Amino acid sequence: MKQYNIGVEATLDVIGGKWKPVILCHLIDNGTKRTNELKRLIPNITQKMLTQQLRELEQDGIIERRIYNQVPPKVEYSLTDYGKSLETILSALCVWGEQHMEQLEAEEEEKVEA
Repeated sequence: MKQYNIGVEATLDVIGGKWKPVILCHLIDNGTKRTNELKRLIPNITQKMLTQQLRELEQDGIIERRIYNQVPPKVEYSLTDYGKSLETILSALCVWGEQHMEQLEAEEEEKVEA
């Protein structure tokens, strides 16, 4: 078992990085999604990185992958109940991020006016 010194280390180990929080926010806001739908929602992520991040989130029990036995194959991703427990954390990150973007915009306007 991996050892952590503080709880935030464990949290960041699961949801840290550039793409995992973005993927999770889309699943929280938009519900179950197919891979190509996530790719459209996150245009700057590569297919390889998206697949890797989805696999890691699935291994950690945060999302579940549902495979439909049909042609062509259909795969959907959704939050598990355990994954849904991250909603409060991710919502707080979104609120802070929006405030930060407003702060940066205000600072930029001050520079232009000066």
